[in-house]
Amino acid sequence: MAQPALLNNRYQLLEPLGTGGMAQVYRARDLMLERYVAIKMLRSDYSSDPNVQVRFRQEAKAAANLSHPNIVTVHDFGFDQGKLFIVMEHVPGTNLKIMIDNIGKFTPEEALPIVIQACAGLGYAHRAGLVHCDVKPHNILITPDRRVKVTDFGIARAISGIRPDEQSDVVWGSPLYFSPEQAAGQAPSPASDVYSLGVVMYEMMTGRPPFVAKTPETLARLHREMKPQPPGDQNPKISPELDQIILKVLSKEPSARYRTADQLGRVLMTFGQQKQTQRQKPVAATGPVTITPAISPTVTPSQPVHTYQESEPDDEDDGVEIDWVSVILGLLALAAVGGLVPLWLAIFFRWSNALP
Repeated sequence: MAQPALLNNRYQLLEPLGTGGMAQVYRARDLMLERYVAIKMLRSDYSSDPNVQVRFRQEAKAAANLSHPNIVTVHDFGFDQGKLFIVMEHVPGTNLKIMIDNIGKFTPEEALPIVIQACAGLGYAHRAGLVHCDVKPHNILITPDRRVKVTDFGIARAISGIRPDEQSDVVWGSPLYFSPEQAAGQAPSPASDVYSLGVVMYEMMTGRPPFVAKTPETLARLHREMKPQPPGDQNPKISPELDQIILKVLSKEPSARYRTADQLGRVLMTFGQQKQTQRQKPVAATGPVTITPAISPTVTPSQPVHTYQESEPDDEDDGVEIDWVSVILGLLALAAVGGLVPLWLAIFFRWSNALP
């Protein structure tokens, strides 16, 4: 069935941006507000499934209640010509999965700003009472200026509606990235999103997820039972401190991880600031001190570097230096004034004698 060219007489479909398990995403133009948007349209084979339709509406409602710079904004939700669709903010750029495939291994300096922004978006969702439940590189969009946008709240769960003792035979999420409790069909929590974000961090800095298998069942078992290889073993640029942070995030028990994405973000920010401080820490010098810019890593020929010599105290001469020129000029002035005194006295007495 061909896709409609115009939805609700307002949204003009332009070209496909991607295809997921249940929906297709198009770049479109909002003819009313004259702006480009992204439209997520439910696939034809799912359009008649009531359960999928409920989940699709749930995604629209969940995301529409979230307003944050690091979360894709939902503008509208509709149904037209047998198609359910969500209208979202159009984010230029790519997703993190494509970047990982192109770059391979990120350095910590490249990876941490992206993860910290993702933590900010997910942390906001956690504070709003939602667990994303499907955190993976495909759902982390990156703009050309490295702004991060978390998207696809299709299987998000309201924290208030999650029972701690619940058990499900149907496991939602992506086997490469879901948490051990999700793999076991247990109740998710914000710590489940933290685990999935830890898998993303691991893949960014090593070039591969911590667990790889041919079947979803095997992957689920590995997440529940197998300890991951330390990422520092695969990337020497990962410090022991960062290695421990990532391994803590990948703990099997939710209580052993950071509780929310906000908490993980604060830990990563503190780690990054400490590393930056260590790199900028001055080294004691006994000779000339060179002052270089604190921000710009390079200096062009038109930007001279100034060298300053530290002044050393003169311990050999503690006396006071006398300005003899000033002393002589002062004495001459005093003599000149003193020579005028007899003249003024003579004038005074002559003037006094002349009085009647």
